[in-house]
Amino acid sequence: MAAPPLSAQEFYAGKSIDLIVANTTGGGYDQYARHIARHIGRHIGGQPAVIVKNMPGAGGGRAANFLANVAPKDGMVLALLTREIGLAPLLTPNPANFQFNAVEFNWIGSPQQDLGLLIVNSKSPAQSIEEMKLKPITMSGTGPGSGPTVFPLLLNEVLGTKIKVIPGYPGSPEALLAMERGEVDGHASGGSSAAFRTRIDLMLRTGQMKVLMQLGMEKDPAYPNAPLAFELIKNKSDQQFLELIFTPQFIGRPVVAPPGVPAERVTALQAAFDKTMKDSEYLAEAKAQNLDIQPVTGAQIAEVVRRVYALPPELVERAQKLGK
Repeated sequence: MAAPPLSAQEFYAGKSIDLIVANTTGGGYDQYARHIARHIGRHIGGQPAVIVKNMPGAGGGRAANFLANVAPKDGMVLALLTREIGLAPLLTPNPANFQFNAVEFNWIGSPQQDLGLLIVNSKSPAQSIEEMKLKPITMSGTGPGSGPTVFPLLLNEVLGTKIKVIPGYPGSPEALLAMERGEVDGHASGGSSAAFRTRIDLMLRTGQMKVLMQLGMEKDPAYPNAPLAFELIKNKSDQQFLELIFTPQFIGRPVVAPPGVPAERVTALQAAFDKTMKDSEYLAEAKAQNLDIQPVTGAQIAEVVRRVYALPPELVERAQKLGK
C-alpha cells in the first residue's frame, strides 16, 4: 500500500529551495528575488532555506525553458522570471525559442505590478489627451518592443493620437532626460518605480511636467487627474487589445513553479508568498531598499494569462505588428 503524500511541512523540513533568477546579479529582478528569499522561508511549512541562483540568457527564455523542462517538478525549484516572458511564446516572431506553455506554469505571485505613465512637458503643443488627437507631438522611445516605444503607437491606434516616437535612447533615464531637455515633447514610461517617481515629483509639483494618462491594468490614486487608458476605450476589441499589451506590467516580477508540482505544495507556496507580502519585516526591509511592493497573487496572474492566451488570433497578430 502506497504511503500517504507528505504534507508541505514534512516535505520541506530541513531542505532548501532554489530560486532561479532570469537576470544577472545586481539588477532589479535580482534585488526582488533576494529580498523575497530572505523572508518567504519563514512562511513555508518546515521553514526551508531559499537559495538564489542566477540564470540569465535569451531575454529570460533560458530560465523559463529550464523551469519547464529540466527543473524537478516537486516544488524544490522556483524561478523569478521577467515580466514579458509569459507572453513570449504568443507574441515573439521566433516562438520555437521558448519551450514552455505559460498557461501550465504554477504562478506563485509577484511582489510588484508595474504602471506606465504618459507624461508631457510644459512646452508640449498638446497639454491634454484631446489635444494629442489634433496636434502632433514627439515622444522618446527606447528599444523595439519596449513600453516607451510601443505604448505611444498603441495610443495612436486605439485613441487616434498623433504621436511620433523618437527611438534609440539607451534606457528610460535617457528617454526621460530627453523630455526634460526639450528634445521631445513627452515620454511614455514602461513603469513607475520609486526612483522614477522621485525623479519626476518635483517637476510635476512645479508644473514642468504633467501626467496625462496611466498605462496599465489598475489605476494608481497618486495621479487622480490622469485616467487609466482602459477608461477611455469603449470598443471591446480595443479593450482586449489593451489587456494583451499591458499584461506584462500586471505580471510584474513573477515567482513561478514548474508545471506538474503537486497541488498541495503549490497551494502552500502561494499562501507563503501572500503572507510574505504582508510580513512586517519584509515590508520594513523593502522600504529601506526603496522597493515598491504592490503584490499580485498567483491566482490573479494565472487567470490573466489564461484569458490572454484565449484571445482571438487577430488580436495577437495586431500586437505582433505593434512590437516590430
